[in-house]
Amino acid sequence: MQRPRHFSMLRDFHLADWFTLANAFCGTGAIFAAMRFLQEGVVRDLLIGMALIPLAFVFDTLDGRVARWRQSASTLGRELDSLADVISFGVAPAALGYACGLQGGWDWIVLSYFVGCGVSRLARYNVTAEQLSGAEGKVKYFEGTPIPTSLLIVIVLAVAAWSGRIDEQLWFGMWQLGPWQLHPLVLVYALSGSLMISKTLRIPKL
Repeated sequence: MQRPRHFSMLRDFHLADWFTLANAFCGTGAIFAAMRFLQEGVVRDLLIGMALIPLAFVFDTLDGRVARWRQSASTLGRELDSLADVISFGVAPAALGYACGLQGGWDWIVLSYFVGCGVSRLARYNVTAEQLSGAEGKVKYFEGTPIPTSLLIVIVLAVAAWSGRIDEQLWFGMWQLGPWQLHPLVLVYALSGSLMISKTLRIPKL
């Protein structure tokens, strides 16, 4: 009789995969922090959520280094890494932006566009990784900016939150365009998303 294998998938994880899960944990925590800020209005909660994104970036960097060190890179690890990045560097920055006051109808569209670009960027990378790999099997460059560059947007939001320039005090104010509102600050998300899906922009991978 075959004995049940409880938590078998977790047992199959490599060390690098646990760093990837820590990345996803930080991103999820940032989303919850944004929700809590919207409920309670305590800026400290928002800042804690923003601080989790640089921590997610650290874990995202370490998982790749550990995988190469342990020679344990796998298709599962690559897919896991992409899913974690969608949370931490796609959905979480969008949620933090919404919590900061990017809540107009046009803002929603731009934030959704940003997340969609991040998802598309990661999917394209996974599909083309083998084609872009050199003889040693390592990708030499990125097509478009990597999704973790959204960390720069979070830093901008953190400065705004720290200085009290959120909600109605957002930098550049608000425009009424037709039936919906647009906060010009949200355009940094549009720029970031567009750079992610660019096929002409090539960035060397360190």
